[in-house]
Amino acid sequence: MRLEDMVMISVDDHIVEPPSIFKHHLADKYKDRAPRVVRNDETEKDDWHFNGQTIMNSQMNSVVGRPAEELGWEPTAYDQIRAGCYDVKARIGDMNVNGLAASLNFPTFPGFALELFTKDTKDDRELGLALVRAYNDWHIHEWAAEGPGRLIPMCGVPLWSPKLAAEEVRRVAKLGVRNITFPANPVTVGLPNIHDKGWKPFWDAIEDEGMLLNMHCGGGGGSEYIAPDSPVETMLTKRGLSSMTALSEWLWSDMMREYSNLNILLSEGDAGWIPYILERAELVLDRHGPWTGQRERFTKSPTEIFRERFYCCFIEDVFAMQNIEMIGEDRLCYETDYPHADVTWPIGPECLLRDAEKANLTDAQIDKITHQNAAKALQFDPIEILGRENVTVGALRNAGRDVDMSPVGKNRGIPPSERWGHVVTAGDVARQHGKLGVRTWDVGQFEEA
Repeated sequence: MRLEDMVMISVDDHIVEPPSIFKHHLADKYKDRAPRVVRNDETEKDDWHFNGQTIMNSQMNSVVGRPAEELGWEPTAYDQIRAGCYDVKARIGDMNVNGLAASLNFPTFPGFALELFTKDTKDDRELGLALVRAYNDWHIHEWAAEGPGRLIPMCGVPLWSPKLAAEEVRRVAKLGVRNITFPANPVTVGLPNIHDKGWKPFWDAIEDEGMLLNMHCGGGGGSEYIAPDSPVETMLTKRGLSSMTALSEWLWSDMMREYSNLNILLSEGDAGWIPYILERAELVLDRHGPWTGQRERFTKSPTEIFRERFYCCFIEDVFAMQNIEMIGEDRLCYETDYPHADVTWPIGPECLLRDAEKANLTDAQIDKITHQNAAKALQFDPIEILGRENVTVGALRNAGRDVDMSPVGKNRGIPPSERWGHVVTAGDVARQHGKLGVRTWDVGQFEEA
């Protein structure tokens, strides 16, 4: 396959929200209580302030375009990061540079599934609901609308109330949205687990509207404790554990039998581990199903369920592509993860084609991974909207030839480990966030709408 002829859709990218996010879609009576950006000239930080707490802006979520030595949690101001992180027109330019036809974008400061608006509005649910809806309206009418055929709308829901969540699903469905972001593990945000029957109104709405549930790895606070003195690589290495947890929970859930139209995309969790999990699930059903009661309930195997109801994705994962037959070639999607540290921008197509050739993939398999599977899962096809001739890697890079590619950063390539005098640890990162340990909260049981 010629690189220039590829069409690429990313099922996982991110927004660093601009300060103006609540300017046009939040009623005036809420604006003085809404999250706002505060500039600290002394520390050169732009932080979000909300309900008495400070939330660091950007950090490692926005290091695209920085020298490798300057990656880390330190860029915390808009003037320290590429404009494509927060400015939608600049984002489209950066997509062109990378030959990327279409992109699905997760929130940043409110959490991947807008968890902040559940956690910090327990005393004012009217405000919480207004913030969720305002964020969604901004995402639909300002972010995605700026790039028709290029930016794929995705919305969050008020997680504290399945009834209100269902109403929001139906509301945004009327606006053309087909993707909902949901915590990979609701328990980590103090919510009931997915097997709780209280979720039913929400599942019903997802099923009725044909929405795809997008579950970002770590969404909701991560999957396990990280010791402060652990090298930060321990966290970066095991990032996919929450996706493994999510898949394991959903594979055995009643929802996979009760809802035929409920589909899930495991975002930013990689895919090389999936053959093992499916093999293990088959063994569990065989060895333990007779005594747990699951054997009689399963008319399809865990592998069959996965290949009918789940999608997975990767940035760079040769092992997954080499084992595509075990995963299912119709289930594997591509992501760029812009503007996070693992991003391959601006050479994403080169990296993907290199690895696909290592795995001896056919052109048909490459087409599925690069765009066809994503278009089906997300119900969004840039080829149908804009024409194939306008969304190939070659065409988009030609459109982006004037984009400024100057590197960003302020420390002249001096890595944090050298400035601090030791290997970077999880504790160092926590201290930069102003705390040690994992941020957790307890919402308890569902609240009445």
